[in-house]
Amino acid sequence: MSSKTNVIVTKTYLFSLGIIKLYNILQSEMHDYVLSKQILRSGTSIGANVNESQSAESKSDFVHKLGISAKEFRETIYWLNLLKDSNYLNKEICENYIKDAEEILKILNSIILTSKNNSNN
Repeated sequence: MSSKTNVIVTKTYLFSLGIIKLYNILQSEMHDYVLSKQILRSGTSIGANVNESQSAESKSDFVHKLGISAKEFRETIYWLNLLKDSNYLNKEICENYIKDAEEILKILNSIILTSKNNSNN
């Protein structure tokens, strides 16, 4: 990886750390072992796929890996909404995670769109 800071890599890594903290809360305080595993899996997969995209073999491989990350973001947002709307977790906590996820997803979608456009030119 270059010495330059890669914003999407950093943001998805920090998001994954937050998801791990949320997982720990769900496990220790709520004694949940099903929803917590779902959100841990999808929420940490995002950063893993973005990180993997950094050594993609081609532009299409790069876009594909980022596309997987975008899908995992959508799934994570689904689980966060479910936790919020079921009053399982504090509404404000969930909304903060959702806001972060949607912000990063916009950046990710922009990178995907730009990469696709550059491939077509």
